[in-house]
Amino acid sequence: MTLAYACILIAALLPYLWTAIAKALGERYDNRDPRAWQARQQNPRSQRAYAAHLNAFEAFAPFAAGVLMAQSAGVGEARVAALAVAFVALRVLHGLCYLAGWHRTRSLVWLGGLSCVLALMLSATLAFAGARA
Repeated sequence: MTLAYACILIAALLPYLWTAIAKALGERYDNRDPRAWQARQQNPRSQRAYAAHLNAFEAFAPFAAGVLMAQSAGVGEARVAALAVAFVALRVLHGLCYLAGWHRTRSLVWLGGLSCVLALMLSATLAFAGARA
């Protein structure tokens, strides 16, 4: 499960990538009150990068749980790795769509990422149910 664990690490770091971009695109950054600083930003790309940052945090916990559930339930390593890689790729694309302002595409990509998480969790549930039968 090394690849799936690497994907958890990458997904954990994605929010920090998007916030670094938000800070770089905004006016001179003020670390004394970063939330108020972000609220004052007028650059739409900075605002969208910050939104991607928040969304990446929201998506991380269910993804990590899905990978760990699938692994502990004995789901095949190749399936878990494929879904984990797909999730990370979709989440990177999601952030890029946020930055570009492609809201419809972003929503479709978000749905793809959610589908990966649901597939991980459903695979774990079915594997666990099959093992108990």
